Amino acid sequence: MESKTTTAIEEASTRKRPKPGERRVQILQALAEMLENPLGDRVTTAALAAKIQVSEAALYRHFASKAQMFDGLIAFIEQSIFGLINQIIAKEENGKQQIQEITLLLLAFSEKNPGMTRVLLGDSLFQEDSRLQERINQVLERVEASLKQSFRIMQTQQDITWTADDISHRSSLMMSYVIGRWHRFARSGFTKSPLDNASLSMSVLLLV
Repeated sequence: MESKTTTAIEEASTRKRPKPGERRVQILQALAEMLENPLGDRVTTAALAAKIQVSEAALYRHFASKAQMFDGLIAFIEQSIFGLINQIIAKEENGKQQIQEITLLLLAFSEKNPGMTRVLLGDSLFQEDSRLQERINQVLERVEASLKQSFRIMQTQQDITWTADDISHRSSLMMSYVIGRWHRFARSGFTKSPLDNASLSMSVLLLV
């Protein structure tokens, strides 16, 4: 009869170890899932380590700090959103349609990734490194710049007389609408879809 010790050793030796980089992804996925808590509790490294059944020391072998973990989430958000925005711009020549699709993309991304919504809104970053808030602000500014470019295309295509300030105000208003929907989604405990009546709202916002 095998001893318990022998069995445990065999189990440990046959247990599949994560490939390089897999543990980092696992940590970021777990962090994003924990941010989906409707109560908005602050995520601790102890709770995060417990969720993926590793020690806190194991977390720090992959990330130098919790701020670096949030940095990883922001990088994921940035790559995902701008990858999709670039696809929209590449396939769609109509400026007004670009604005609609980019706006729907931002709302759909939020609905699919509630935890990331808290990062986009900055509430999960409030007690973390201030540099993280600056970085997410830069991401949102880049999104607004993309919308602004699409408004310029819309202006040219529809022969609309807008000033540079008009275009800035309109792109800012569209971003305010998106961020407002993200806030509504988060405040509802992620129950009220940010996409509710989105098409109707955009038809009003895009009136010339």
